[in-house]
Amino acid sequence: MKHHEPVTKIMSRNLVTVHHGDPISKVRKLIREHGLHHVPVVSGDQLVGLISWADMLRVSLGAFGADERAVDAALDHTMSIEQLMSTDMTTISEHGTIREAAELLAAGTFHSLPVVSGRKLVGMVTTTDLVRYLVQQF
Repeated sequence: MKHHEPVTKIMSRNLVTVHHGDPISKVRKLIREHGLHHVPVVSGDQLVGLISWADMLRVSLGAFGADERAVDAALDHTMSIEQLMSTDMTTISEHGTIREAAELLAAGTFHSLPVVSGRKLVGMVTTTDLVRYLVQQF
């Protein structure tokens, strides 16, 4: 296994993102439509936050069994993306290595790692990306 391969080799580049002023219902829709577990929040091309599927589950749980449109409307009127998103994210530079990404993901309680150039979001690495990489090695 190569120890200094760039993280850009395994990162996802075509990301589904939301903008910091978008409604919560847009995040819920994107998670459902694309089967996402992590949605980066951007302002322009700058990473400002991250919303996970678990975050959405936490705020939607009280509406279990309710009509999806009613849940979306309630969330859009009571919460903003800024209130829901995590802003204290661990990121990795686009110049980082796959090994560094693996170490960061192994040390944290999160399963995605935004790849940045400065604050510009350029990709995302997940634990699934790392497992796929490992499978290719054997």
